[in-house]
Amino acid sequence: MANSPKTIIVMPVANEADTMAQVIDEIMAMPYENLYYYPVIDDFSKDDTEKIIREKAEQNDKIKLIYYKESRGVISCYLEGYRQALEDGADRIIEMDGGLSHDPKQLPMFIEKLDEGYDCVWGSRFMKGGGVSDLPLYRRILSGGGTFLSNLVLGTKLKDMTSGYEAFQRKVLENINLDQIMSTGHMYQTEMRFYCRNLNTIEVPIHYVGSSTGLKASTVMEALSILFKLKDHEKYIWKNII
Repeated sequence: MANSPKTIIVMPVANEADTMAQVIDEIMAMPYENLYYYPVIDDFSKDDTEKIIREKAEQNDKIKLIYYKESRGVISCYLEGYRQALEDGADRIIEMDGGLSHDPKQLPMFIEKLDEGYDCVWGSRFMKGGGVSDLPLYRRILSGGGTFLSNLVLGTKLKDMTSGYEAFQRKVLENINLDQIMSTGHMYQTEMRFYCRNLNTIEVPIHYVGSSTGLKASTVMEALSILFKLKDHEKYIWKNII
């Protein structure tokens, strides 16, 4: 429907030439008139990912490539995507990982829950109906353990505190000081879920396909450090309470 809320998908991408065309085609085939796709790329990408996106964008004006020269990693790309989506009038923003780690065919679940009025929709690998594949055992342990520890420390009660498939109503992101987000790595997902814990939120089951990307010990240490700072830092996050 032409008058449906403007929904923008933000997706950091890099070195994903093998799957990029398929991801775009599946997203653009979704039966939503007002659905847009904003891939965010930086100099870390060395293959034909950017070329493929530019060619697709020439054929479809609902695709907007964001080249983020000032990128400091994947989380900064998420946040830059949010900023540009808000500037371009997004009513809702959906965050996804690339490389088919997150299945575009699961987008209708997120859109349906946004339509029902939820402020945030969290993808969950660990609730009934969710799952993971091609993910090393140590990554499963870290994700599951991270969720347990985060819920214990922060008082949250989610099944999955570290998934990157999530959706927000505009009012949520426009009232968050994005420049005050502390995390530069995997802790970002937990940070957002903590700040939004008092909003009207819901988890939906997703299936996550693992990648070959490793997880550095420094990333885990950063996550632990930030976890115990979130409660004190929250006062800097909200522009207005919603």
